[in-house]
Amino acid sequence: MNETVDSASPRRLREKIADYRERGATRVKLGLTDVDGVIRGKYVSLEKFASLLEKGGGFCDCVLGWDVDDQLYDRAEFTGWHTGFPDARFRLVVATERWLADENCPLFLGEFVADDDGPHPLCPRTRLGALLERLAGHGLRLYSGFEYEFFVFRETPHSVRDKGYRGLQPLTPGNFGYSVLRLSSESERFGGLMDLMAALRCDVEGLHCETGPGVWEVALTPAEGVEAADRANLFKTFCKVFFQKQECMATFMAKWSMRYPGQSGHYHFSLLDASGANLFHDPAADAGMSRMQRWAVAGLLRYLPEYLALVAPTVNSYTRLVKGAWAPTAATWGVENRTAAVRVIPGSASRQHIEARVPGADANPYLAAAAVVAAALGGIEERLEPPAPVAGNAYDYEASLPAAARFPATLDGAADRLEGSSHARGMLGDAFVEHFVTSRRFETEQYARHVNDWQLERYFEII
Repeated sequence: MNETVDSASPRRLREKIADYRERGATRVKLGLTDVDGVIRGKYVSLEKFASLLEKGGGFCDCVLGWDVDDQLYDRAEFTGWHTGFPDARFRLVVATERWLADENCPLFLGEFVADDDGPHPLCPRTRLGALLERLAGHGLRLYSGFEYEFFVFRETPHSVRDKGYRGLQPLTPGNFGYSVLRLSSESERFGGLMDLMAALRCDVEGLHCETGPGVWEVALTPAEGVEAADRANLFKTFCKVFFQKQECMATFMAKWSMRYPGQSGHYHFSLLDASGANLFHDPAADAGMSRMQRWAVAGLLRYLPEYLALVAPTVNSYTRLVKGAWAPTAATWGVENRTAAVRVIPGSASRQHIEARVPGADANPYLAAAAVVAAALGGIEERLEPPAPVAGNAYDYEASLPAAARFPATLDGAADRLEGSSHARGMLGDAFVEHFVTSRRFETEQYARHVNDWQLERYFEII
C-alpha cells in the first residue's frame, strides 16, 4: 500500500528532482487527510521535498485533534493542550503523485505513521490500509469506486457568508435529472471538470445532472486498494477548487435543503483473488451471487449499523437518512433494489458487485470504505448467511426488523453504537474508535450550543 522512495536509491531521487526543475517547477504540494476527510497540506521547496522523501517529515498533530472549523476537541486523549501539540510523523506516498498543470507543480498525498514507523492509530488512510492487509491475509483484494451527488451554486465563499447561507442561487434552476439540455448548455463546465479529473488520475466514469437545481452526480472509475479512496478524496477537494476558480461553489454536505433529496456517496465494491477474478460472481447461483458475496452482504447487514457514524459523520447526515428520501434507514438488502441499504448488482464476472447505499457525500472516503470493508469482512470471516432479499419498498420491511438492524436517528446515537461495538474495535483499534467517538460527540455538542432558524421561526413570537 505504501510505496515510498527507496532511500538507498539517491539516483532515482536526483532524477525526480531534475525532472521537476526541467519542467520549471520550484515547489511541491503535499496533503494529509484528517478524520473528517479534509486534506490539510502545504507547499514545500524542492530541497525540502527531497528530505521528506528520504527521511519522512512532521506535521503538527493538531490536525488530528480539531474539527472542520479548526476547533480543538475538548476531551481528546491523543492530542490537545495537555500534549503540547508535537509533530506527528508522516511519509509521502510516491504512488499518489499527480501533476497540477495550472500550478506547474506536483502533488503528493501522505499518511501519518507511528513513532515506530508502523501504521498510525488515527490516520484514516492507514486505518483503511490495515483492513486491506487483513483482506490480503484471506487472499482477497479490494476493487471499488465511489459515486457522489453534489450541488453547484453561483456563489463564492464570501457571498454565502454575506447571505448567511440563505437565498443561494443554484448554478441552474429546476428539476433536470439526466438532462441533455443541461449537459449541453453547461458543456464547458462538465467537460472541464472531467478533463481536470483525468489529469489528476481521478478518471470520471460518468457525469450527469440529477433531479434538483444545480445538482450533479459523478461516478468515479473504480480502482484497486486504497487508490479508490485517494481518488474520491482528491475529487471532492479539486471539484471544489474547479468551481471556486469560476466564482461558483460545490457542496458535498449530506443535505443542504429539506426541499430536495440528500446527497449520497454510494460505495461500490467487489473482492478479487490473486489472479484478479471476481470472487462475488457465481453464474450458477441465484442472482449470480457466490458464497463470498452472500457472506459479505450478511456482514453488512449485521455490522454496518455499528459503523454508521463513519459513513454518516455529521449532524446534517441524519437529515438525509429518513424514509422516502432515497436513503436507507435500516440494514436491508435486495437485488437491484435502490430502496435497500445494500444493493446487489448482478451481471457478468466483471460487473457483479455490491453497492453500499448508506454513505453520504459528506463521509471521509477512507473511513466510508473502511466501514464497509470491515462490516463485509466480518460476514466473510464468520461465514454469515443473509436473510431473503427484500422485494419492492424496503421501508415497508422495517417494522419486522430487530432494533439492532435499524439505524440510529442521530449522530449522538450513532457514536454510542460505535463506542459499544467490539467488532469496530477489533477492526479499527480501540484508539481510533475512542478518538472518533470523542470527535462526533464534540460535533453534536457544538450543534446544541447554537440556536437555529427553525427554533427562531417556531418560538420567537408565540411562546
